[in-house]
Amino acid sequence: MTTKSTTLRAGLWMIGAIFSFSSMAIAGRTISHELEVVELLLYRSLIGIVIILLAASITGNLKQITTANFNTHLLRNIFHFGGQTMWYFALTVIPLAQVFAFEFTSPLWVIALSPLLLGERLTPRRVLAGLVGFAGILIITRPGIGNLNWGIAAAALSAVGFAASAIFTKRLTYTVSLTCILFWLVVLQAIFGLVLSGYDGRIRLPSAAIWPWLAMIGASGLFAHLCLTKALSIAPASIVMPFDFVRLPLIAIVGMLFYNEALDIYIFIGGIVIFVANTINIGATSRKFDAN
Repeated sequence: MTTKSTTLRAGLWMIGAIFSFSSMAIAGRTISHELEVVELLLYRSLIGIVIILLAASITGNLKQITTANFNTHLLRNIFHFGGQTMWYFALTVIPLAQVFAFEFTSPLWVIALSPLLLGERLTPRRVLAGLVGFAGILIITRPGIGNLNWGIAAAALSAVGFAASAIFTKRLTYTVSLTCILFWLVVLQAIFGLVLSGYDGRIRLPSAAIWPWLAMIGASGLFAHLCLTKALSIAPASIVMPFDFVRLPLIAIVGMLFYNEALDIYIFIGGIVIFVANTINIGATSRKFDAN
C-alpha cells in the first residue's frame, strides 16, 4: 500500500530527475554550436568517470566494479550511445517538447523488443498499449503534411535505442550492482566517443566558457538516473510515471521562453495519448507480477 508519505518522497526524487533531465537538454543545446554530438558525449563521459570513481571510493563500492557479463554491458552501451547521439542531435533541430514527447515512447518500444531480446510474451493488454502509443506518435508527427524531418527521425530512433538499453539494463541488474552498470556506461561511452570523434585525427577541445555546461551535462545525467531509480525503489511505477510526464509541459515552457518555440497543441495531445498508453502498459506489468 502506498502512503501519502511514500508518494511525497518519490515525488521529491522525481523533482530532482525532472530538473536534471531538463538541465541536460538545455546545456546540450547551448553548447551544440561548438562541439559535435560525439565530442559532447566524449567529454560528458570523461566527467562521468571521475564522478563514478569518486563516489565508489567514498562509499567503498569500488570492489563492485567487475568485468562480469561484459558482453551484455557492451550491447547495452552500443544501444545507449546510439540513443544518446540521436537525442542530442534532435535537440538541435526540433522543439525541446517534441524531443521529450518521443522519449516517453521508450517503454512502448520495450513492449515491441522484449519478445525478441527477453523472450517475453506479448499480451493483449500490451498490444493495446503499443497501438495507443503509436496513435500518439502519429498525432505528434502528423505524417504526410510536411512535418517529417531528420530531427523527428532522430528523436524516434533515440527512443528505440533507450528501449533496447533498458532491456539489457534489466538483464544486468540480476547479476551486477548499479555502481558497476554506471561505471561501464561512462567508460564504454567515453571509448565510443573517442573513436568516433577522432577517426579523422581531430578532436576539438572545449573552450573555457562551455566547461561549466559540460560539467552540468555530466552531473545531471548521473543524478537524473539516480533520482529516477530511487523514486522507483520507493513507489510503484504507476505513482512515479505521472511525475515524470511533468517534464513535457515544463520543457515546452522553457522552449517558448528561451528559444521562441511555439506551444504546439498536437505535442500535448500526442503526449497525453502516449501517457495513456504507458499507463495501460504499467497496468499489464502490475497484473503480471500480482499473478506471480
